Amino acid sequence: MGRRFPCAIGKHGTTDRKREGDGKTPLGTHRIVGMLYRPDRLSPSQLPDWALPFGPADLWSDDPRDPDYNLMVRAPHGYSHERLTRADPMYDLILLTDWNWPQAVPGLGSAIFLHGWRRPRHGTAGCVAFALPDLLWIANRIRHSTRLIIR
Repeated sequence: MGRRFPCAIGKHGTTDRKREGDGKTPLGTHRIVGMLYRPDRLSPSQLPDWALPFGPADLWSDDPRDPDYNLMVRAPHGYSHERLTRADPMYDLILLTDWNWPQAVPGLGSAIFLHGWRRPRHGTAGCVAFALPDLLWIANRIRHSTRLIIR
């Protein structure tokens, strides 16, 4: 749509050999397959009607040993995971990519999201992060054909 946005990528750059915990953003073309938001911080009126709310019991499995690896799970959960409700605003809005999904290969990386940044261009664990106003702009213009391209 002719717009460019500053963003942050993995603190260790990009890779074509993504591994869990490497701090790298996977190269390639990725579909946006879902959208999650915190209803205590964002209003549904700010988002497309297909965005789904999440709450304190919602987690994301990042443990390659977990049968639900790279999927949203609920607390309590006996494997390593990320809590989606964070004290900071980074996960107030999450766009889910199809990286290593829907049939995750253990160890190839999980939770490659588009989310809010900690601060401008501060490296991520492998996700792509944006200023929240930019992420909201993007979220409201996603179509079936939308792709995230990492070169």
